[in-house]
Amino acid sequence: MSQYQIAVIVGSLRKDSFNRKLANAIAKLAPAEFTFKLLQINDLPLYNQDDDANPSEQVKRLKAAITASEGLIFVTPEYNRSIPGVLKNAIDHASRPYGQNAWAGKPGGVVGVSVGAIGTALAQQHLRNILAYLDVPTLGQPEVFLQAKEGLFDAQGNIGESGKEFLQKWMDSYVAWVKKHHAS
Repeated sequence: MSQYQIAVIVGSLRKDSFNRKLANAIAKLAPAEFTFKLLQINDLPLYNQDDDANPSEQVKRLKAAITASEGLIFVTPEYNRSIPGVLKNAIDHASRPYGQNAWAGKPGGVVGVSVGAIGTALAQQHLRNILAYLDVPTLGQPEVFLQAKEGLFDAQGNIGESGKEFLQKWMDSYVAWVKKHHAS
């Protein structure tokens, strides 16, 4: 049985982030051969092309973790109808310098949760546009735009009963997506 290391990028730095909770909870829905590594992005310097020739240790760490993974999961909130700056900063760092895009070819999944009624639909659309340019084959269906409301998570931080079947379907689709791209 193959092992699949999945890099998880959470676009929220907030201590009690709904998206960090979601990242931890959906990982529990995966089969045993999938392991998840939450990538640290809070300490990255702001992207500056002048630094491409001499990236910081934090950037080297990020790119190495992405390179070592067989897949990616982006868990993003929605800030002002788009992705958070910290997430865009991480994406830019790992895609540079030109020709050294660590994201390329890694099968990706996108999910998110916010307090708004449309969840993170617009942020995810922006993120999907970026990922398409970066050559990240991204799972299209099912889409996961969750609203943070009572019952989404249980007392232990797992997915609550109301969303468990839906999110299990997403995880099953994501697992098949990674295996399909890993085999090719």
